[in-house]
Amino acid sequence: MKVLAVSDVEVDMIYSPLITQRFKDVDLVIGCGDLPYYYLEYIISMLNRPLYYVRGNHAPRFKEEGTGGERTYPWGGVDLHRRVVRDSSGLLMTGIEGSLNYNNGRYQYTQAEMWSMILLMVPRIMLNRLIYGRYLDVFVTHAPPVGIHDKEDLPHQGIRAFRWFIETFKPTYHLHGHIHIYQQYDTTETQHATTRVINTYAYKTLEFELRSREGIRKKTAEG
Repeated sequence: MKVLAVSDVEVDMIYSPLITQRFKDVDLVIGCGDLPYYYLEYIISMLNRPLYYVRGNHAPRFKEEGTGGERTYPWGGVDLHRRVVRDSSGLLMTGIEGSLNYNNGRYQYTQAEMWSMILLMVPRIMLNRLIYGRYLDVFVTHAPPVGIHDKEDLPHQGIRAFRWFIETFKPTYHLHGHIHIYQQYDTTETQHATTRVINTYAYKTLEFELRSREGIRKKTAEG
């Protein structure tokens, strides 16, 4: 199975007909926030693959007008925020939108609010374990977990609840955006216990083998 994950900045190669050549073997697309809805819709239309997403802290900036009026989500995409989803392939996913509150924006939350949202999802995650033999395959957020890829300034500080979540429920991947990459040597991938934490800034592609009970076996990641 191959996944294309995107966030934060539009990539010319993706927003062009080249996408059908470069990513023709992608099975699934995941958006980690702060991308225009038209961009995500273009990916859906060109690849004809399912897209799952969370909103970033700048999402209100991307409200767009179309023939049907104002759009506040990408048509054809599935919002993962506070939802636990099993894709038709069997992939188990959940997500949390936004970042820490720094100027009272719509998709900004306090650490306490992040904790509340995470804890409310625990019963459904536990049910996954009973039904499918594992808690989760992929955790999708906009902000990073505390102490991994985050920064010291308030808008880019990591989320404490996210770190607890990956340590407790051990998803194979935690995909996030929000942290922009300006230098080649900036860290974008970190193995934390059994979870691979990946900053999907611009884009990343992941390849893995999906297994029925044990979850997914990682192969490669690039981008």
